[in-house]
Amino acid sequence: MLDNFIIKRFIDYLRLEQSLSDNSVIAYSHDIELFKQYLDSISHSLLLKDVVQDDIEGFFAFLYDLGFSASSQARILSGLKKFFAYLIQEKVIIENPTILISSPSIGRHLPDVLTYNEIRNMIDIIDLSQPLGHRNRAIIEVLYGCGLRVSELISLKISNIYKEDEFIKVVGKGDKERLIPIGKTTLKSIFNYVEGEREHLNIKDKFSDTVFLNRRGNALSRQMIFIIIKELVENAGIRKNIGPHSLRHSFATHLLEGGADLRAVQQMLGHSSISTTEIYTHVSDQYLREVIAGFHPRYDR
Repeated sequence: MLDNFIIKRFIDYLRLEQSLSDNSVIAYSHDIELFKQYLDSISHSLLLKDVVQDDIEGFFAFLYDLGFSASSQARILSGLKKFFAYLIQEKVIIENPTILISSPSIGRHLPDVLTYNEIRNMIDIIDLSQPLGHRNRAIIEVLYGCGLRVSELISLKISNIYKEDEFIKVVGKGDKERLIPIGKTTLKSIFNYVEGEREHLNIKDKFSDTVFLNRRGNALSRQMIFIIIKELVENAGIRKNIGPHSLRHSFATHLLEGGADLRAVQQMLGHSSISTTEIYTHVSDQYLREVIAGFHPRYDR
């Protein structure tokens, strides 16, 4: 648990002893508050002295899932390092959990890949009799079935779902639109929610066309998607560092392992460069061996 009094002391230290500008102090304050929210989301009883490197890495995986750029993550890491150095100085903690974490590794973080059975287990444990159970199932189906970014999921419009054609239109980075095929199972999950639970919400006018809503009829936040998935992962007994981006990553990886064309995957992911897709989609060495063994005329079988 990150005490507000400790945060205040750190902010006073930055302002009075480090003589940082107001803008810098505000930025540090925001970053520490974000870290506090993350710690609260994983445990309401975790003490500062018990925070370890894995918790810091989990926080940056969380930021990655929320779409924070590598440069933003590097800036936040700088603030965390300063914060924990301060805690060491004040003898609040004994060991600094950020000491071995370096900025270059942050931008290249690749989330764990879920197996198909793990994803199916996540879907199967959702209790559809509970409020918004159908919504949560549709969220998983769409993230995995279409490979969406979280920002694309929460802004998905009902009017951009072409049920008869089995396509959805997504607005991605840079307001670029793309069409993605959507399977019948995923469409069924969406409309079980849209024509069921969603009909009983008090929907705010500005979100009347937004697919996924919270109990108050407002659009879901990126943080809420993270929390939903985290709970499902725990309930399914999955021991991996999983977030929303893991489902997008699994979507691409499973397609490639199944023999999909890299450029087709690139288009569905909305990557402007195929090199991004090559880095982003981890294809196993075994699969690569199977490809060359199956198709290259000079490969020794």
